Amino acid sequence: MFRSRSSKEEKAPTDKVQVDLSKASRDPQAPKGRPTPKRAVAQSQRRNGAVAPSNRKEAMKRQREARRADLARQREALASGDERYLPARDKGPVRRFVRDFVDSRFCVAEFFLPLAVVILVLSMVRISNIQNIALLLWLGVIVMIVIDSIGLTFRLRKQLNERFPNEPKRGAVAYALMRTLQMRRLRLPKPQVKRGERP
Repeated sequence: MFRSRSSKEEKAPTDKVQVDLSKASRDPQAPKGRPTPKRAVAQSQRRNGAVAPSNRKEAMKRQREARRADLARQREALASGDERYLPARDKGPVRRFVRDFVDSRFCVAEFFLPLAVVILVLSMVRISNIQNIALLLWLGVIVMIVIDSIGLTFRLRKQLNERFPNEPKRGAVAYALMRTLQMRRLRLPKPQVKRGERP
């Protein structure tokens, strides 16, 4: 009952396993020495017909080139308004409508930077009357921007609810207000409508 097995009985099963393993066929497309690629990576390589990089430096170089190409496409899209290559924050019909809505109107906020420079220069003059005028101008500009922004917000929300009832509109009003603060020439993506045109 407690007797030890003979050496022949112990060797027989292991010999059999070794023979079975040596006869098993290996997949030729799964070479040893590197981990199996993730599914997404393998699919993109198959789609692109790209050969896997041989070392880490080459992989990094390819990633840098791909990033540069993406950035170049995005720059061109920002200049031309091509929807396919725009950044994620600018994509979609809602964002396009918001841009056109802002670009088609005259906003006080777009003149904030030039007016701020003029007011700053006036406030540096040592004459007290001119400094008082600069302060009043500063307050007037801020009040006008706030009133214009509130009006724009209400009108834009109404238009978005009418035109895009089922689309997600989160962040659209903030996107519009940030666009109004930029001068028309410096806006990206470039304006696609003229002032006074209906978007």
